[in-house]
Amino acid sequence: MKNTAGLVLAAGAGRRFGGPKALAEFDGRSLLDRAVATLHTGGCRQVLAVLGAGAGQALAAATEAFTPVLNRRWGQGLSTSLKAGLAAVPERYDGVVVTLVDQPRIVPEAVRRVIAAAEEGAGIAVAVYAGRRGHPMYFAREHLDAIAAGAAGDRGARDFLAAHPGLVREVECPGDPIDVDTQADLEALTRRTSPPKLVGRC
Repeated sequence: MKNTAGLVLAAGAGRRFGGPKALAEFDGRSLLDRAVATLHTGGCRQVLAVLGAGAGQALAAATEAFTPVLNRRWGQGLSTSLKAGLAAVPERYDGVVVTLVDQPRIVPEAVRRVIAAAEEGAGIAVAVYAGRRGHPMYFAREHLDAIAAGAAGDRGARDFLAAHPGLVREVECPGDPIDVDTQADLEALTRRTSPPKLVGRC
């Protein structure tokens, strides 16, 4: 059985949103707590969260158990958070499941499915929704350095995945990978959906 960590990228300032999205609430829980709980419920044994803008507030408000990773270069793009997070994954883990803080409709079953793909031998497993790739993504330990090295700006792992298609297994997943980019997005999402049931760790 794979020994898997989870990683939430949650360092951005949320300029379009009006503040750090890690602090925003959906159905009475912060987006950060929800993302952490999703990874725990989906089978990750330890969850790390990369924080930057509003890190102190996010830590003070959090109710879920996670290991904080501080990214002081968060203003230079998503890639800096991915690099910081991957570098912080403890050596005891075979791989890591990565997700974003601003996708509260990602469900634990999606995490379980990408981990299951890893159990079947996939070095990289990417959730797919109606034919489109999204999060969560599983990265095996042996690929972490190369993924980090290839990340630049806001592109994250995209260039590495494009350059190594043979390593990637696409995994059809339930849930909705919609991004919450603005307050209007969050309000619309709250009106039209009920969030997935999660079991967190305090």
